Amino acid sequence: MSVSKILSAELEGIDAELVEVEADLHVGLHSFNIVGLADKAVSEAKERVNSALKNSGIKPPSKENRKITINLAPADIKKVGSRFDLAIALAYLLASGQVKTFNTKKSLFIGELSLDGTLRPISGALNVALLCKRLGITSLFLPPECAQEAAIVDGISVYPVESLKGLIEHIEQRGEIAPLKHIHITPQYPGETTMSEVRGQESAKRALMIAAAGGHNILMTGTPGTGKTMLANALRSILPLPTLKEQIEVTSIWSSAGLTGRSSYVQNRPFRAPHHSASLSAILGGGTNPKAGEISLAHRGVLFLDELPEFRRDVLEGLRQPLEEGRVCVARAKKTLSFPARFILVGAMNPCPCGYFESDEKECMCTAHDVLRYKKKISGPLLDRFDIHIIVPRVPIEELRKQREESSDIEFRETVATARKTQQKRFEEMKIPIHTNSEMRSKDVETISFLSPEAENFLKKVLERNILSTRGYYRMLKVARTIADIENSKETKKEHLAEAFQYRIQNN
Repeated sequence: MSVSKILSAELEGIDAELVEVEADLHVGLHSFNIVGLADKAVSEAKERVNSALKNSGIKPPSKENRKITINLAPADIKKVGSRFDLAIALAYLLASGQVKTFNTKKSLFIGELSLDGTLRPISGALNVALLCKRLGITSLFLPPECAQEAAIVDGISVYPVESLKGLIEHIEQRGEIAPLKHIHITPQYPGETTMSEVRGQESAKRALMIAAAGGHNILMTGTPGTGKTMLANALRSILPLPTLKEQIEVTSIWSSAGLTGRSSYVQNRPFRAPHHSASLSAILGGGTNPKAGEISLAHRGVLFLDELPEFRRDVLEGLRQPLEEGRVCVARAKKTLSFPARFILVGAMNPCPCGYFESDEKECMCTAHDVLRYKKKISGPLLDRFDIHIIVPRVPIEELRKQREESSDIEFRETVATARKTQQKRFEEMKIPIHTNSEMRSKDVETISFLSPEAENFLKKVLERNILSTRGYYRMLKVARTIADIENSKETKKEHLAEAFQYRIQNN
């Protein structure tokens, strides 16, 4: 056989795309060319493959008096990195007749070769496994460090390949690589900060519970050292355990970014807290070869922006579209990629640059102009996208010395989980494909609010004063519906609406 074809894959954002690695050998002066829009790392594969074959006891291309052409198809997809090494080596071996033919249409090969023929891990193993299942490819061969991650996907055989030599022996039935068993992911709560560790701050805890129950964005304002960061960290501990579908979604995003590490998969909801010096592409995603940003890495979890006014203006304004749509589009000259970004945004800020505006404990050193300029760093449209605004006061010393109550964590989790189940059941009955109240569209809010007569009268009085924007109006109704779900009430009552209204005007 002078021409062979092996299946491999490339990552386009977080989605894997099928790539056919074709090898052609014909008589001529020796050369080894790789074509098909390959970057520098892919072009260097010929050196890695050459050494790997030689050190595996196989006749390498450098000993062949033939012209070798490797084509990575389709040619209009840019090929990046070293993930094609294994497929290139195998395609060459098939074309040169050094390995007997086998069913290549149902097998996919991916992995970087070291010079001694062993395999190094690659990113996006889960994404490639999902591609195999979608296309009906039954066997996936990849480095052992990535195999557990890929084994999350049921219905395909995942083979952990230690070396090129071991793979050849497996193909020629002189040895065997045992496929991994399907791995069931067990979700778990994070073992970090919990609500019981936060002393006092009962009103802030309730606001966080409402945010967790309905997936609402929350902005905390307070002087330095009041516990805003600790509260943000504690929020993740009361979020419901992720479903299998959510775990696969999150793991595929993290895998494409090469962040799964030794754990192989994400077992709890993510918590991302980027520094305020982060660039636009780091937060939203992008780069020369677009990758998921912090908002996508926080998908189905929490994105915490501490010192919110210190973030660059373009970064903050860039959050507006993802907060509304749950996705972010990264546009490039040749292609537009879409990344999922459905998260709870938690912001924290001081009331002024020094942090002590209107504080009883310390005199504020800022001028009125300083305070105004500081607050203007956050635009009105972005502030409007925070469903809940709260003031976080300083906790008295005697409150800090109180004994920790472990049972409060269980109560918070049960309350949030029950409210989420209520919402999910309602959305399923109404055939609305969403998970939480915060995801409701305007027409869904009108249908699902179920306002009592007293709540209707209260709402009319609020609207007469023109305090809320149209977006603020709908977001207030969403929060009120979440409070009603927490209270296990079928209709939204006046007190639910009043509490939601309080969270809207707190920071105005």
